[in-house]
Amino acid sequence: MLKLPVYMDNNATTSCDPRVLEVMWPYFSTRFGNAASRHHPFGWQAEEAVDLAREQVAGLVGAEPKEIVFVSGATEADNLAIKGVYEAYAGKGNHLITVETEHKAVLDTCKQIEKKGGAVTFVGVGRDGLIDLGELEAAIRPSTVLISVMYANNETGVIQPIREISLLARKNGVLFFTDAAQAIGKVPVDVNRDGIDLMAMSAHKIYGPKGIGALYVRRKNPRVKVIAQMDGGGHEKGMRSGTLNVPGIAGFGKACEVAGFEMQSESARLSGLRDRLQSGLTQLEETFVNGNQQHRLPHVVNISFKYTDGDALMMGINKDIAVSTGSACTSASVEPSHVLKAMGLGDDLAHSSLRFGLGRFTGSEEVDFVIERIKNTVNGLREASPLWEMYKGGKLMNLAEWERG
Repeated sequence: MLKLPVYMDNNATTSCDPRVLEVMWPYFSTRFGNAASRHHPFGWQAEEAVDLAREQVAGLVGAEPKEIVFVSGATEADNLAIKGVYEAYAGKGNHLITVETEHKAVLDTCKQIEKKGGAVTFVGVGRDGLIDLGELEAAIRPSTVLISVMYANNETGVIQPIREISLLARKNGVLFFTDAAQAIGKVPVDVNRDGIDLMAMSAHKIYGPKGIGALYVRRKNPRVKVIAQMDGGGHEKGMRSGTLNVPGIAGFGKACEVAGFEMQSESARLSGLRDRLQSGLTQLEETFVNGNQQHRLPHVVNISFKYTDGDALMMGINKDIAVSTGSACTSASVEPSHVLKAMGLGDDLAHSSLRFGLGRFTGSEEVDFVIERIKNTVNGLREASPLWEMYKGGKLMNLAEWERG
């Protein structure tokens, strides 16, 4: 039986899988020890849980357990990677390269680097959301120490050519960092095959708990140096001090294990549901799918509904359907999505876009409900819109110049 509201915002966060909760619970209750307490069984139990989770996280992405540094989430991992490398390699150079469509955690961190005297190049993307490898290579300088390109975009699901980017970086003696929070557990990610030197991960995007994530830091070929951004007891090989979140880490490990087992079948099921959703919604006139449709995550689709006010559309559906107009981290902003704007969309299309993120617990009944509910809402809004009337009457106008009232 269909249960409302229907949740289709799995890029923002996912519910915790019951199998993950089951693993976490003892570390809140009977096994509550500190993993750094190595003189009694409570600490040993906690340390064992952390060691197992480190193996599980590493196993999902082809890393060695010693290369996994636990942090509070992908935002902290982004900060640690970018600031940590910038400081560690100051003797080599002060130039970083990133992309205009990155997550705000990367963009804002790079802006902080600029305030510290560093130089940052922000590479653009095409209409499909993909970077131009030639433009990226042209941006590399002798002083470049890091290239930061996210694996898969959180708003459009577009997957960048990671292997080709890493080859460019390696050829020019530059480290390569990727925020893979949206990609791990959804598509195969292998740090060695993909040539990744540093990588941010988050548990709550893969049916694990919030408040826990990891940074992968390569230990050989090359051995990457990172300066800690948090001082204290020297936890996590000196890269991230602070008492370890043992329940969260245990849950993160289990979430990675489950994702590894189920990724292939889950991706196939979700891509089918996503295509069903996309096909149903694009039956509406003047609807546009944003981002490359060949290189994208299996569970994400971003659609613009032209001649429809995005705020009114959200208000019309938000009691029954949970979706997003962009990143959850910037949803309080009234500005159109920086990702869609960087892809060349005008304010009209950017303001009328919705991001659908299907998940492990999404079924066909929910998809069919969303299709009908959104189609009815869009049609209702358009019938009341003078812009739609002008469009249907053949009186075209440049909506890019139209100021929203």
